[in-house]
Amino acid sequence: QVQLVESGGGLVQAGGSLRLSCAASGSSFSINAMGWYRQAPGKQRDLVATITSGGNTNYADSVKGRFTISRDNAKNTVYLQMNSLKPEDTAVYYCMVLTTPAYFYWGQGTQVTVSS
Repeated sequence: QVQLVESGGGLVQAGGSLRLSCAASGSSFSINAMGWYRQAPGKQRDLVATITSGGNTNYADSVKGRFTISRDNAKNTVYLQMNSLKPEDTAVYYCMVLTTPAYFYWGQGTQVTVSS
């Protein structure tokens, strides 16, 4: 019922920046929270950042001070501004949307590669 379309991934050098976007579309849903998770090869999918409908944000310790999550409620879109990228940020980044009633939706993933 909810579809997520991600964009903005790519290959950048260490110290560079990228901005990821995720747009949610569909009918009969209300968004409680949106966020980003990432999964590196051989690793589990970990939280990067989340933002609630009220604007509260939460970040993984590894990205605090470098990444910023934001949302455009009118467009049902969440963004992740990634600055000062490091090689260890390399992963597939997945958009997540939590709706009411409670249900998690996931985007298709977008590859972020940070080279040395």
